[in-house]
Amino acid sequence: MRPNWILIGAALGATFVLHAAFGAHWLETRADAEQLEWWGTGAFHHGVHALALLAFGLFRRDRAGSDVPGWLLLSGLFIFSTTLYAMALGGPRWLGAVTPIGGTLLVLGWAGFALCARGARE
Repeated sequence: MRPNWILIGAALGATFVLHAAFGAHWLETRADAEQLEWWGTGAFHHGVHALALLAFGLFRRDRAGSDVPGWLLLSGLFIFSTTLYAMALGGPRWLGAVTPIGGTLLVLGWAGFALCARGARE
């Protein structure tokens, strides 16, 4: 069974709004500037990559091909944003060493999406 990337992207879009609101309304009065920056970076990439998964789902709707780019984007979003969210909430700073793994997966997901789109009609 093929993943429903449109559903996943839309659900992640909804959770992005919740994370952004949490950061703006609750965390803002309880965290220092560095923690707020981590939260903001995590939320920004959460939102951007929710849209990327939505776009990937729309692209894949009527096309055969690999779901690997979607899985890379999803796992990269999860690792990248979650480690930043955790550090912003007081988690161990060593999680910052894990964050680039998520970023690498995001880059690979975008590259895979580009490869899937090669030769596709607009």
